[in-house]
Amino acid sequence: MSASIPVVSASGGPLLIPAHELTDLLRRVAAGWLQSEEAGDTDLDARTMRALAGVLCELADQIDVECIGFMPIGGEGEGEGGGVGRGPGGGSRPG
Repeated sequence: MSASIPVVSASGGPLLIPAHELTDLLRRVAAGWLQSEEAGDTDLDARTMRALAGVLCELADQIDVECIGFMPIGGEGEGEGGGVGRGPGGGSRPG
């Protein structure tokens, strides 16, 4: 499996990747594990492989939900500081 993920360097040094790229990667790894398990290309226990793949997919879903919570409501003013988004606890935060 080969993947190219864009990396953004933030001021102060940390490297960031877009959340959708991370969740796509997690889901692709999980799918690859399941395909290997179905094809018999692994020595690992099938139930363990399915459980691990499920955990990766759940993590990807959780990241998606958290990111949706930060999206602007209504779509207008997005990127202009005029929108209101949802904070991590579901409450609103200034956009």
